[in-house]
Amino acid sequence: MGSTMEPPGGGYLHLGAVTSPVGTARVLQLVFGCTTFSLVAHRGGFSGVQGTFCVAAWGFCFALSVLVVACEFTRLHGCLHLSWGNFTASFAMLATLLSATAAVIYPLYFTRLECPPEPEGCTARNFRLAASVFAGLLFLAYATEVALTRARPGQVASYMATVSGLLKIVQAFVACIIFGALVHDSRYGRYVATQWCVAVYSLCFLATVAVVVLSVLGHTGGLGCPFDRVVVVYTFLAVLLYLSAAVIWPVFCFDPKYGEPGRPPDCPRGSCPWDSQLVVATFTYVNLLLYVADLAYSQRIRFVPTF
Repeated sequence: MGSTMEPPGGGYLHLGAVTSPVGTARVLQLVFGCTTFSLVAHRGGFSGVQGTFCVAAWGFCFALSVLVVACEFTRLHGCLHLSWGNFTASFAMLATLLSATAAVIYPLYFTRLECPPEPEGCTARNFRLAASVFAGLLFLAYATEVALTRARPGQVASYMATVSGLLKIVQAFVACIIFGALVHDSRYGRYVATQWCVAVYSLCFLATVAVVVLSVLGHTGGLGCPFDRVVVVYTFLAVLLYLSAAVIWPVFCFDPKYGEPGRPPDCPRGSCPWDSQLVVATFTYVNLLLYVADLAYSQRIRFVPTF
């Protein structure tokens, strides 16, 4: 006689993980991610730091997307010691940023309308064009998941699915861009003031990552005080710190007394300290605006620690 035992939570497989709107977006992520990676690896080709970043971003996103779909479909995410809603929301936002960056970088550095010389020829050109198209579709698939899972006003949702939570991922991503420019011959060590700016970027980045990690691991209730209050206080301090960096960095890099107000004419493309300093200044203001927006949205949410 066959067993009539049923799993306590219904069927073992969750078909909604691939048939719901969010599930469909995740399936498309797998399809577009695999296609993009295959086109580049087969004949499209890549080289240098830019190409390596694109392939690494696509590979990372595809691997975690497989994990998310597999865990949702088999209901195994309930066995993981983390907040699944926070994890999927964080990953979707990070994957959106990574895929968007790769979708810009790969066509910019590798795709041309004219055919390259042999042995690559027009076949490589066609593969690169197709890879660029699918890279754009991959970005749209991840952005769709973010739009579908983002918390709406009055909705009970994971913290990382709120605007404030999603902004945390963007802030950390922008900080990584700042760090990349800093290590690329930005000469930040010339003045104590610019070193202070680096300390600001590092401190805010570490605190932001800590908020994300605590949310994903579901350990926000062990802080000894309300998590939402901690987040608001930290965000307010981050605004003040970034405000100081937004004033100090341009003064000590572009004021004639300390630096160069304009790009030196003899500065080589690709290895010019002034370019790195400009990137740092630009994204300092970007992150300042992100933290200000985060502070404004943090006043309007109510955190549910057990969700």
